[in-house]
Amino acid sequence: MRVLITGATGFVGGALARLLVGHQHEVHAIVRNPSNAGDLAAAGVTLHAGDVTRKESMRAPMMGVDAVLHVAGWYKTGVRDTTEAVAVNVHGTRHVLELMRELGVPKGVYTSTLAVNSDTHGRSVDETYRFSGRHISVYDRTKAEAHHIAEAFIAGGLPLVITQPGLIYGPGDTSMTGETLRNYLRRRLPAVPKGAAYCWAHVDDIAEGHRLALERGRPGRAYFLAGPAHTLTDVFAVAFELTGIPAPRIEIPSRVLRTAAAFVRPLESVITLPPAYSAETLRVMAGVTYLGVSDRARAELGWQARPLRNGLEETLRHEIRRLGLTPMNPGPGGAA
Repeated sequence: MRVLITGATGFVGGALARLLVGHQHEVHAIVRNPSNAGDLAAAGVTLHAGDVTRKESMRAPMMGVDAVLHVAGWYKTGVRDTTEAVAVNVHGTRHVLELMRELGVPKGVYTSTLAVNSDTHGRSVDETYRFSGRHISVYDRTKAEAHHIAEAFIAGGLPLVITQPGLIYGPGDTSMTGETLRNYLRRRLPAVPKGAAYCWAHVDDIAEGHRLALERGRPGRAYFLAGPAHTLTDVFAVAFELTGIPAPRIEIPSRVLRTAAAFVRPLESVITLPPAYSAETLRVMAGVTYLGVSDRARAELGWQARPLRNGLEETLRHEIRRLGLTPMNPGPGGAA
């Protein structure tokens, strides 16, 4: 197929673009600055200058494609100015889907997230779950709004499939997850939130889930790409077995983080705090669980996520090499 991807310069989008090229698809990508995406061009991706926040910039590249994969998204925490979050996540999604409808694109895949369900309070939900309440973060809220936009287009007849990844990790991750793992490797992570749990899926598995959604997904369906569920405490216990680096010894109770968030919030109106110490980041860390089950994706797409240990070992080895640290020295019960 001739496919067009948004967000191909990002963590998931880049992995997906390369995967689709490897499966003999003709891959085109909307990028803000093609001169900064030479690695994609070298991989066989045709680049087009454009931006999801500027609808008309995408019209010509989208003409004649067999499918669109809208992966582009804004993801940050603790940022005061939410203009970009709304522009990319909400308006950008509307722009892409409007163009799909206007140009009669036969199929689309939209990358949503499990975070539209916000904190599931320990419950693992499926695609029938509907969250009601206040979202924890700007990211959660704007992606939920975009998800509703996608559902409205589906109701209007757009042949769209929705994917909803959980937490994504892997080599080269620049998100807060990647930085947390790097801080652990540098021995600069003394504590973790108690009870915080996520569905951990390797970036290559998430890319494969998108490919399967493109090739096998039923228009109108949403698919959770939810890896195995683990608390942060679990993750660093596995990391210790793999590397020999001690896991964080302190687990911060949820009530402590929520109290800190309530204390910090009024301060943010008068001083600028680092994102890591913002009220929003503290709330996101406060023992929340973003949990879902991927039964539908396994049954209908044939998708599966690798065990955490396998993906984490590859990720940590990559980061250790990149940081120039001592090679992995397994802890008790670990394997080299």
